[in-house]
Amino acid sequence: LPLPCSAGSLCLALLLPVVAGLEFSYHHSEQLETFLKEVHQQHPSITALRSIGRSVAGRDLWVLVVGRFPTQHTIGIPEFKYIANMHGDETVGRELLLHLIDFLVTNDQSDPVVTRLINSTRIHIMPSMNPDGFEATTVHDCYYSEGRFNKNGEDLNRNFPDVFNSNNVTIQPETQAVINWIQNETFVLSANLHGGALVASYTFDNGNPATGFLQGYSRSRDDDVFIHLARTYSSNHASMYKGNECGNKPVFPYGITNGYAWYQLKGGMQDYNYIWGQCFEITLELSCCKYPPASQLQAFWNDNKAALIEYIKQVHLGVKGQVLDRHGQPIPNVIVEAKGREHICPYRTNRHGEYYLLLLPGSYVLNATAPGSGSILKTLLVPNSPENFSALKYDFVFPEVSTLARDASCPIKPLYQDFESISAAVKPTLHFLALMTVLYTVFK
Repeated sequence: LPLPCSAGSLCLALLLPVVAGLEFSYHHSEQLETFLKEVHQQHPSITALRSIGRSVAGRDLWVLVVGRFPTQHTIGIPEFKYIANMHGDETVGRELLLHLIDFLVTNDQSDPVVTRLINSTRIHIMPSMNPDGFEATTVHDCYYSEGRFNKNGEDLNRNFPDVFNSNNVTIQPETQAVINWIQNETFVLSANLHGGALVASYTFDNGNPATGFLQGYSRSRDDDVFIHLARTYSSNHASMYKGNECGNKPVFPYGITNGYAWYQLKGGMQDYNYIWGQCFEITLELSCCKYPPASQLQAFWNDNKAALIEYIKQVHLGVKGQVLDRHGQPIPNVIVEAKGREHICPYRTNRHGEYYLLLLPGSYVLNATAPGSGSILKTLLVPNSPENFSALKYDFVFPEVSTLARDASCPIKPLYQDFESISAAVKPTLHFLALMTVLYTVFK
């Protein structure tokens, strides 16, 4: 019989080691594919399996979707994703996601938390973005191997368009498949799983004066939300929150870091998600050793499983809803954002007229702007919605709507470069103000 537990907290089943089911070993491409197909065959009502593309060597990039409505998007159900193994020699995340799949499908209808997650969320899981690199890693090294790169020798986490600098690289098949996937879904929250450290890293990875990188920290408009997301994972992990578990790495307070504050990275996946995918993504470094022995995998699962589940719940932060006309028909391409949190590439409604805004509890003024039809402002008090497995719902209704442009997407170019000249113009003023502050303090 299932153990009793409350629907709003993690069950005891989540805290106990798995004693049966998927083995704790490294699964190569054929084994991984076999496992995913078996899961789908055994749980067809809550899973969907598809390849979103192929690697350079022709290996499928498999994604298993778990949800009550797994085959297609359902209005009001947010889309979530985990991606692992984009560096082929960083292997722990690959196995953790296989065990997460196993945990979700075997605990549906018995564990209330898992059941409510599956009822309220469409969860996409990609165990390996770089299967060629994984298969090429023959020496299990803690620090580095050629398997980091894809078969063309490219680093996939330097291969995305960059919002700060021109990224003159050839987009790889694996990268293009993920870009297409992001553009075809309405992803709200995501994490990509890496290895080589133990920390949760968040946007921005790159920067310029417009995001404050002169102070060694590249800040987004949603910095508070990103800090919350990173701390959600680190605080639910067995030891990440300590911040100093890898002796050869910096100390990370609370086990989190701004990406740029750690090291600058151009062409990263998490920045691309935030700017062009309307999806908040963080990077999870989950093991001090990139490719640890298989004997340690069960310990890694026990350390991470509560955090993996709790992080998915955060897709229900904030506000969601639709923008409709007076006849109740959805309006696509409407800009919906919270005042003071406008994105350089405005967040717009999808073809169903839906919007999703990740916001911490508090009072916000939402602004819905339909080009040619004006704006509607609404003040909302946002609760702590993840505990209820649903963001606050609010629909905007426009009485009159003009014809909207079909393609309202932002150009794929370094959008923040336009702000550098502005920042340079105000820089002398900022220096003067800083000097006056110092002088005032000294004389006082």
